[in-house]
Amino acid sequence: MNMFWAFAQFRKCSPYFAAFKGTCRRMCKMLNATAADRNKDPILAVLKSRVASDRPLVALEISSGTGQHVIHFAKAFPNISWQPSEIEAQSMSSIEAYREYHKLQNVKPPIYLDVSQSWENWAGIQPESCDLMVNINMMHISPPACTTGLFNGVGKILKPQGLLLTYGPYAFNGSITPQSNVDFDHSLRYRNPEWGLRDVSLLKTLGQENGLRLEEIVDMPANNKCLLFHKDSVV
Repeated sequence: MNMFWAFAQFRKCSPYFAAFKGTCRRMCKMLNATAADRNKDPILAVLKSRVASDRPLVALEISSGTGQHVIHFAKAFPNISWQPSEIEAQSMSSIEAYREYHKLQNVKPPIYLDVSQSWENWAGIQPESCDLMVNINMMHISPPACTTGLFNGVGKILKPQGLLLTYGPYAFNGSITPQSNVDFDHSLRYRNPEWGLRDVSLLKTLGQENGLRLEEIVDMPANNKCLLFHKDSVV
Protein backbone atom coordinates (compact mmCIF):
# COMPACT_ATOMS: atom_id res chain seq x y z
CA MET A 1 0.00 0.00 0.00
CA ASN A 2 1.30 3.44 -0.88
CA MET A 3 2.10 5.14 2.45
CA PHE A 4 1.32 8.61 1.14
CA TRP A 5 -2.12 7.42 -0.03
CA ALA A 6 -2.76 5.75 3.33
CA PHE A 7 -1.83 8.90 5.24
CA ALA A 8 -4.08 10.98 2.98
CA GLN A 9 -6.99 8.66 3.74
CA PHE A 10 -6.24 8.85 7.47
CA ARG A 11 -6.15 12.63 7.23
CA LYS A 12 -9.51 12.78 5.46
CA CYS A 13 -11.38 10.10 7.36
CA SER A 14 -9.99 9.87 10.87
CA PRO A 15 -11.82 11.90 13.54
CA TYR A 16 -8.59 11.89 15.52
CA PHE A 17 -6.47 13.72 12.95
CA ALA A 18 -7.46 17.23 14.06
CA ALA A 19 -6.64 16.40 17.68
CA PHE A 20 -3.37 14.76 16.58
CA LYS A 21 -2.41 17.83 14.56
CA GLY A 22 -3.27 20.14 17.47
CA THR A 23 -1.11 18.10 19.84
CA CYS A 24 1.81 18.23 17.41
CA ARG A 25 1.52 21.99 17.11
CA ARG A 26 1.53 22.41 20.88
CA MET A 27 4.53 20.12 21.29
CA CYS A 28 6.45 22.05 18.63
CA LYS A 29 6.03 25.19 20.76
CA MET A 30 7.15 23.47 23.97
CA LEU A 31 10.74 24.64 24.36
CA ASN A 32 13.11 22.47 26.36
CA ALA A 33 15.95 23.88 28.44
CA THR A 34 18.46 21.27 29.58
CA ALA A 35 19.30 23.31 32.68
CA ALA A 36 15.63 23.39 33.70
CA ASP A 37 15.42 19.61 33.43
CA ARG A 38 18.50 19.29 35.62
CA ASN A 39 17.54 21.72 38.35
CA LYS A 40 13.75 21.35 38.62
CA ASP A 41 13.93 18.45 41.08
CA PRO A 42 16.56 20.00 43.40
CA ILE A 43 14.56 23.27 43.50
CA LEU A 44 11.35 21.35 44.11
CA ALA A 45 13.01 19.59 47.05
CA VAL A 46 13.75 22.99 48.61
CA LEU A 47 10.15 24.09 48.09
CA LYS A 48 8.74 20.87 49.54
CA SER A 49 10.68 21.31 52.75
CA ARG A 50 9.53 24.90 53.24
CA VAL A 51 6.12 25.44 51.62
CA ALA A 52 2.81 24.21 53.02
CA SER A 53 0.91 21.63 50.97
CA ASP A 54 -2.22 21.42 53.13
CA ARG A 55 -3.87 24.77 52.41
CA PRO A 56 -4.61 26.93 49.36
CA LEU A 57 -1.79 29.25 48.35
CA VAL A 58 -1.01 31.65 45.50
CA ALA A 59 2.36 31.67 43.74
CA LEU A 60 3.87 33.96 41.11
CA GLU A 61 6.85 32.80 39.08
CA ILE A 62 8.72 35.74 37.61
CA SER A 63 10.58 35.02 34.37
CA SER A 64 9.18 31.53 33.86
CA GLY A 65 11.29 30.74 30.81
CA THR A 66 10.13 27.66 28.92
CA GLY A 67 7.43 26.72 31.45
CA GLN A 68 9.12 23.50 32.58
CA HIS A 69 9.52 24.67 36.17
CA VAL A 70 5.99 25.90 36.77
CA ILE A 71 4.47 22.70 35.38
CA HIS A 72 6.79 20.54 37.49
CA PHE A 73 6.05 22.52 40.65
CA ALA A 74 2.30 22.63 39.99
CA LYS A 75 2.14 18.84 39.78
CA ALA A 76 3.81 18.57 43.18
CA PHE A 77 1.72 21.36 44.77
CA PRO A 78 -1.89 20.99 43.60
CA ASN A 79 -2.91 23.26 46.50
CA ILE A 80 -1.06 26.19 44.94
CA SER A 81 -2.49 28.38 42.19
CA TRP A 82 0.52 29.13 39.97
CA GLN A 83 0.84 32.28 37.87
CA PRO A 84 3.70 32.09 35.32
CA SER A 85 5.03 35.26 33.70
CA GLU A 86 7.45 36.23 30.96
CA ILE A 87 8.59 39.10 28.79
CA GLU A 88 9.57 37.14 25.65
CA ALA A 89 6.81 36.11 23.25
CA GLN A 90 8.41 32.77 22.35
CA SER A 91 8.69 31.83 26.02
CA MET A 92 5.08 32.81 26.66
CA SER A 93 4.00 30.55 23.78
CA SER A 94 6.05 27.72 25.25
CA ILE A 95 4.51 28.16 28.71
CA GLU A 96 1.01 28.11 27.23
CA ALA A 97 1.85 25.01 25.17
CA TYR A 98 3.05 23.19 28.30
CA ARG A 99 -0.07 24.31 30.16
CA GLU A 100 -2.41 23.08 27.43
CA TYR A 101 -0.55 19.79 27.04
CA HIS A 102 -0.54 18.92 30.75
CA LYS A 103 -4.02 20.37 31.41
CA LEU A 104 -3.27 21.40 34.97
CA GLN A 105 -6.10 23.34 36.54
CA ASN A 106 -3.80 25.11 38.99
CA VAL A 107 -1.61 26.80 36.35
CA LYS A 108 -2.96 30.07 34.96
CA PRO A 109 -2.20 31.37 31.45
CA PRO A 110 1.12 33.25 31.36
CA ILE A 111 1.10 37.00 31.75
CA TYR A 112 3.45 39.55 30.21
CA LEU A 113 5.62 40.98 32.97
CA ASP A 114 8.58 43.34 32.63
CA VAL A 115 10.25 43.05 36.01
CA SER A 116 12.28 46.21 35.43
CA GLN A 117 9.07 48.22 35.53
CA SER A 118 7.25 49.34 38.66
CA TRP A 119 5.06 46.67 40.26
CA GLU A 120 1.96 48.73 39.40
CA ASN A 121 2.57 47.66 35.79
CA TRP A 122 2.78 43.94 36.60
CA ALA A 123 -0.42 42.90 34.81
CA GLY A 124 -2.69 44.09 37.59
CA ILE A 125 -1.30 41.84 40.33
CA GLN A 126 -2.56 43.19 43.63
CA PRO A 127 -0.50 44.15 46.71
CA GLU A 128 0.00 41.38 49.24
CA SER A 129 -1.67 38.81 46.99
CA CYS A 130 1.03 36.12 46.81
CA ASP A 131 2.17 33.60 49.38
CA LEU A 132 5.13 32.48 47.30
CA MET A 133 7.24 34.10 44.59
CA VAL A 134 9.86 32.25 42.56
CA ASN A 135 12.62 33.60 40.33
CA ILE A 136 15.00 31.14 38.66
CA ASN A 137 18.13 31.95 36.65
CA MET A 138 17.10 35.49 35.74
CA MET A 139 19.29 37.95 37.59
CA HIS A 140 22.62 37.09 35.97
CA ILE A 141 21.21 37.33 32.42
CA SER A 142 19.36 40.60 32.80
CA PRO A 143 20.27 44.24 33.55
CA PRO A 144 20.62 45.37 37.18
CA ALA A 145 17.29 47.21 36.82
CA CYS A 146 15.58 43.82 36.70
CA THR A 147 17.12 42.75 40.00
CA THR A 148 16.14 46.03 41.64
CA GLY A 149 12.66 45.81 40.16
CA LEU A 150 12.29 42.24 41.37
CA PHE A 151 12.89 43.12 45.01
CA ASN A 152 10.82 46.29 44.84
CA GLY A 153 7.90 44.35 43.40
CA VAL A 154 8.20 41.38 45.72
CA GLY A 155 8.18 43.73 48.71
CA LYS A 156 4.78 45.01 47.60
CA ILE A 157 3.13 41.87 46.23
CA LEU A 158 4.25 39.23 48.73
CA LYS A 159 2.03 38.69 51.77
CA PRO A 160 3.54 39.18 55.24
CA GLN A 161 5.44 36.00 56.14
CA GLY A 162 5.43 35.06 52.44
CA LEU A 163 8.45 33.42 50.79
CA LEU A 164 10.65 34.54 47.89
CA LEU A 165 12.89 31.84 46.41
CA THR A 166 15.59 32.83 43.95
CA TYR A 167 17.95 30.40 42.26
CA GLY A 168 21.17 30.77 40.32
CA PRO A 169 24.90 31.40 40.63
CA TYR A 170 25.94 34.29 42.88
CA ALA A 171 28.95 36.25 44.08
CA PHE A 172 29.67 36.59 47.81
CA ASN A 173 31.25 39.75 49.18
CA GLY A 174 32.82 40.56 45.82
CA SER A 175 34.22 37.07 45.33
CA ILE A 176 33.12 34.40 42.86
CA THR A 177 33.97 30.74 43.27
CA PRO A 178 34.77 28.23 41.84
CA GLN A 179 36.70 29.04 38.68
CA SER A 180 33.87 27.73 36.49
CA ASN A 181 31.59 30.44 37.91
CA VAL A 182 34.31 33.06 37.37
CA ASP A 183 34.57 31.98 33.73
CA PHE A 184 30.79 32.01 33.42
CA ASP A 185 30.59 35.54 34.81
CA HIS A 186 33.26 36.72 32.35
CA SER A 187 31.40 35.14 29.44
CA LEU A 188 28.15 36.82 30.47
CA ARG A 189 29.76 40.26 30.78
CA TYR A 190 31.44 39.79 27.42
CA ARG A 191 28.04 39.14 25.82
CA ASN A 192 26.38 42.03 27.65
CA PRO A 193 28.17 44.41 30.07
CA GLU A 194 24.97 44.67 32.13
CA TRP A 195 24.85 40.92 32.77
CA GLY A 196 26.81 38.99 35.38
CA LEU A 197 26.55 37.22 38.73
CA ARG A 198 24.85 39.38 41.39
CA ASP A 199 26.41 39.68 44.82
CA VAL A 200 24.40 38.22 47.68
CA SER A 201 25.33 41.21 49.85
CA LEU A 202 23.58 43.48 47.33
CA LEU A 203 20.54 41.22 47.26
CA LYS A 204 20.42 41.17 51.04
CA THR A 205 20.44 44.97 51.08
CA LEU A 206 17.74 45.19 48.41
CA GLY A 207 15.70 42.74 50.44
CA GLN A 208 16.04 44.74 53.64
CA GLU A 209 14.99 47.91 51.83
CA ASN A 210 11.77 46.13 50.84
CA GLY A 211 10.91 44.34 54.06
CA LEU A 212 12.50 41.04 53.03
CA ARG A 213 14.85 39.08 55.27
CA LEU A 214 17.41 36.69 53.78
CA GLU A 215 16.72 33.70 55.97
CA GLU A 216 18.63 30.88 54.32
CA ILE A 217 21.15 30.08 51.60
CA VAL A 218 20.89 26.53 50.29
CA ASP A 219 23.73 24.88 48.37
CA MET A 220 22.54 23.41 45.09
CA PRO A 221 24.12 21.27 42.35
CA ALA A 222 26.45 22.78 39.76
CA ASN A 223 27.66 25.59 42.07
CA ASN A 224 24.27 27.27 42.31
CA LYS A 225 22.35 28.49 45.36
CA CYS A 226 18.79 28.92 46.47
CA LEU A 227 18.23 32.15 48.39
CA LEU A 228 15.19 32.18 50.66
CA PHE A 229 13.74 35.54 51.70
CA HIS A 230 10.78 36.03 54.04
CA LYS A 231 8.67 39.13 54.23
CA ASP A 232 8.54 40.29 57.83
CA SER A 233 6.25 43.26 57.65
CA VAL A 234 4.05 45.41 55.47
CA VAL A 235 6.07 47.76 53.26
